[in-house]
Amino acid sequence: MPALPTARKARLSSVALSVILSAGFAGAMGAAHAEDAPKMKDSADPFAWLEEVEGGKPLEWVRAQNATTETALAATPQFKQLEGDIRAILDSNAKIPGVEKIGAYYYNFWKDAQHQRGLWRRTTLEEYRKADPKWETVLDIDALNEAEKRADGEKWVWHGASCLKPAYERCLIALSPGGSDADVTREFDLASKTWVKDGFYRAEAKGGLSWIDQDRVYVYTDFGTGSMTPSGYPRIVKEWKRGTPMSAATTVYEGQADDMYIAAFHDDTPGFERDFASRTLAFYNDELYLRGSDGKLSKIDAPNSANKSVHKDWLLLELREPYEAGGKTFAAGSLIAANFNDFMAGKREFTTLFAPTDRTSLSSYSWTKNHLLLNVLEDVKNRISVLTPSAGEWARAPFVGAPTIGTVSVGAVDADESDAVWLTATDYLTPTSLAIAQIGQQPEVLKTNPVFFDGSGNVVEQHFATSKDGTKVPYFLVKPKDLKLDGSAPTLLYGYGGFEISLTPGYSGGVGKGWLEKGGVYVVANIRGGGEYGPRWHQAALKANRHKAYEDFAAVAQDLIDHKITSKQHLGVQGGSNGGLLTGNMLTQYPDLFGAVVVQVPLLDMKRYSHLLAGASWMAEYGDPDTADWEFIQSFSPYHLFDAKRTYPPVIFMTSTKDDRVHPGHARKMAAKMLEAGKDVTYYENIEGGHGGSANNAQAAHMSALAYTFLWEKLK
Repeated sequence: MPALPTARKARLSSVALSVILSAGFAGAMGAAHAEDAPKMKDSADPFAWLEEVEGGKPLEWVRAQNATTETALAATPQFKQLEGDIRAILDSNAKIPGVEKIGAYYYNFWKDAQHQRGLWRRTTLEEYRKADPKWETVLDIDALNEAEKRADGEKWVWHGASCLKPAYERCLIALSPGGSDADVTREFDLASKTWVKDGFYRAEAKGGLSWIDQDRVYVYTDFGTGSMTPSGYPRIVKEWKRGTPMSAATTVYEGQADDMYIAAFHDDTPGFERDFASRTLAFYNDELYLRGSDGKLSKIDAPNSANKSVHKDWLLLELREPYEAGGKTFAAGSLIAANFNDFMAGKREFTTLFAPTDRTSLSSYSWTKNHLLLNVLEDVKNRISVLTPSAGEWARAPFVGAPTIGTVSVGAVDADESDAVWLTATDYLTPTSLAIAQIGQQPEVLKTNPVFFDGSGNVVEQHFATSKDGTKVPYFLVKPKDLKLDGSAPTLLYGYGGFEISLTPGYSGGVGKGWLEKGGVYVVANIRGGGEYGPRWHQAALKANRHKAYEDFAAVAQDLIDHKITSKQHLGVQGGSNGGLLTGNMLTQYPDLFGAVVVQVPLLDMKRYSHLLAGASWMAEYGDPDTADWEFIQSFSPYHLFDAKRTYPPVIFMTSTKDDRVHPGHARKMAAKMLEAGKDVTYYENIEGGHGGSANNAQAAHMSALAYTFLWEKLK
């Protein structure tokens, strides 16, 4: 919560946001610190005791609920078959092994039945082109867990590696205990494939290390009292030299007490080496500073709301609000460019690289050595173009060979060395493919995922529902070609609607095997709050306007019913994180529209959310419940909207004990409250997994099978 797509993260100016959003789906106040929460509890809340994450009484309650759920849903041969099918998909050795070029090698992190926690491995491009490449293991996380058995019984979960250019001999590897956002960072030697003795080490917390050079790193972490923000993220970033204790590190930047995240990073682009510090005040509200060789910081004087990035000669601003500069006004949603050195010298001459329309928004952008690739959404369909920088208008051309349907993404293979790009393409019924291409040449398909389910009898359509205020809301519909429009089809409606995150078509073996192949209809709603039409679509459902996201979702549900795709008793909804808040509101505000509700790793108690774990970081999205904002926030707080006298559809709440982003107390308390009132409630809490819900493929398969089994039992 929230976990932004990779393309979105890649262009965020603040490393802080990248770290926040990448840990876990998508670091400290971890699960252990969450036990501080009860001292802030509402004494009038009879279920506040469930906020004590690792408390004996709450965990006893959790285990009892889990046992009841396992007995009700997981004991049948049909469940075991579905769980096995999904596990086989997740463990499949035929899946595309996505790679990252690091030096001369192409690295991949891989999980399967034999490697439940995963292998970090590498190969050459020549080998990777083969159907069955030869891989060299660099780090085996299962073997590491066996060799380093923790006293608390937790097992390491991979959180990624950052390797130092240009030699690529040393890496900073992040590992999480049990899957929490809080992690440790350790220095690793790629040549010997061993941990560096007395190397850089950051103890468990939310935060990170980032390279400056061989002997220096930036460290942003829990330095002790007062060093973390109310959101539970670092408030101070320091420069730390090899061979000295972390306590001797020198402060680079110290944020204010109510900031969200402070970090720093080194840009090692050859010939354009620079250092930056970032101050994130809230989501889509940050400051970026250029750090000089003398350590002094110079603010990049661009709007806080703009996504700011610097690449070689260029400063790029992705605007979320209108911006006046150089005698021009640039619209919100635009991408504009200026010479970076000129900008720092006071000039404000920008070139518009993208300007939105009513139907288009910028999905992402990616640099290669000589070009900039723009990925634009047009009514939630990708269109890619190639721009070449120049002093005036940039030259632009279409991307050769890009598919015209489905979701298409592009990213540089090595932006320092070449104009080669990775190109992925997918949709709901077409397995994902991976190609490599030189800009201007036809892509060469290297890998294609297997067909994990029989979708030959299905078709994908896009429709538009009309929301309460007249807004047209797009949604994707995946249904049998011969579907009878009699309202009898079990239908699963999925949504998110927050943090400017777009939901685009993608191939899911789990959805296919667990839902489509069994005859179900699958629907994805592109409601306001998301990013499908850029900042305006997101901002339309912020704070006091949050209800518009829920009205959009309800309108899609009603459209499905009106067109006899399904009916209320056969319509289910599913969502997680911010999407869990969405489905929690469907449960409490629109109970008569649905036959079953799946609520995963959710926010539900919106009076308490800003006091629990990372909740304070989302106040720009929802508002501050400790102020007058509560007047509108309570209108979308499911925990407070619940009425014991009302009739509600069956609901399953699913969360993770190790979720140190969205507190598991949200799901626990809501379930307990509804159970006490005698409602049809199912509850399951995975002990590991973090915000993603699972720490390995076995847990992921089990959680998915529980959700689909629940839905089929209630909707068929």
